[in-house]
Amino acid sequence: MDGRDKVLIGVAAGVAAAALAAACVLLAIWLYRRRASVAARTRSLESPSATLRADGSRCASLDSSVSVSVVSESVADWGHPPTAKRAAFWAWRGGAGHNGREPPQLTVSGIPKYHYKDLQKATSNFTTILGQGSFGPVYKAVMATGEVVAVKVLASDSRQGEREFQTEVALLSRLHHRNLVNLVGYCVEKGQRILIYEYMSNGSLARLLYGDNKRSLSWQERLQIAHDISHGIEYLHEGAVPPVIHRDLKSDNILLDHSMRAKVADFGLSKEEVYDGRKSGLKGTYGYMDPDYMSTNKLTKKSDVYSFGIILFELITAINPQQGLMDYINLAALGGEGRVDWDEILDKDLLVGNIPEEVRMLADVAYRCVNKSPRKRPWISEVTQAISRLRQRQLTKHDALTLPRSETRTVLRRIEYQHVELSDITSMKELTPIRA
Repeated sequence: MDGRDKVLIGVAAGVAAAALAAACVLLAIWLYRRRASVAARTRSLESPSATLRADGSRCASLDSSVSVSVVSESVADWGHPPTAKRAAFWAWRGGAGHNGREPPQLTVSGIPKYHYKDLQKATSNFTTILGQGSFGPVYKAVMATGEVVAVKVLASDSRQGEREFQTEVALLSRLHHRNLVNLVGYCVEKGQRILIYEYMSNGSLARLLYGDNKRSLSWQERLQIAHDISHGIEYLHEGAVPPVIHRDLKSDNILLDHSMRAKVADFGLSKEEVYDGRKSGLKGTYGYMDPDYMSTNKLTKKSDVYSFGIILFELITAINPQQGLMDYINLAALGGEGRVDWDEILDKDLLVGNIPEEVRMLADVAYRCVNKSPRKRPWISEVTQAISRLRQRQLTKHDALTLPRSETRTVLRRIEYQHVELSDITSMKELTPIRA
């Protein structure tokens, strides 16, 4: 081997060593960046927020700026846990789990934690019952501060209620709107799961319409209630990210405060509009459930629109959906001589004096909502717009009665213009014969 060969071998060896060294440096940089990324994700999961466990222990301070998150599981996973997580899920339900695994942690932000003994005292040892729902009993509580709240206690034998508890806490921690009932706290102690809400002194819409102490609602009150509900649903569908489908809209879940302003309640069956590849079982209440959802098991925003249409007809007719309301609606839609005749099914309290034209217009809107085909139903934003124009029309007519005669003509022209706009929105050409 001469000197030239030795030089070539040396050069090749040097190049190989340099390439190996460069590869090692690149590998080290990649490993460092990956470790930094994992550390960053870990820190984000350990952000300052309250940690809610099944036994109520180890709850850190609350940070209202942080949204709800679930460590290692999504909200959708709670209802049907994947096989790999099922043992931990059921361990959470019962305390100690298989192989001593710790229950998963639910991070709750901005929701105060109440002590069981304080709620026990505020409800006179849970004797001040307001009602009974699928979740469990609801009690009226007067806290030591004088604040009045509603306390909902999970029935101890309710597996469905456990899922509803998780769903409600997760959703209401991030959903805030004036037409949604506000979750003001929770309690997880002594094996109990308790939710604390703002107190709605006028109870549910169902109780006002059908209860033992039902009261007569004016047309203005009914229209305001419809307007409030539509705004609440519109926020769920178009304001929340991701959108939320309530799935159990009914008059029992519409609560009214001291000013008769309505708020949507009970989010235990709600579902985020995120397709996870699975179909959950049918959930809802008979009389309010979308027939398309019942036949296809496909839940969409239009399913909520259908349920809201039923509630609108309840406001107009005061007929319980579980007592044949849809049959009455279909008969009225056929009417006599091929004309829609909503007057036949109106609540008798609305038949006193002249029936406002807005009542019939709201019935037209409601009928579009309960169309059997989801494609032909309006979006909730369109319904809200129609109801807003009905309210404006009503207010304009009221103002016209108190205006000087010189200004009345202008107001009447405005009413006529609004009537044309409403006729466009509530057009029933595809659904029912137009009223002559």
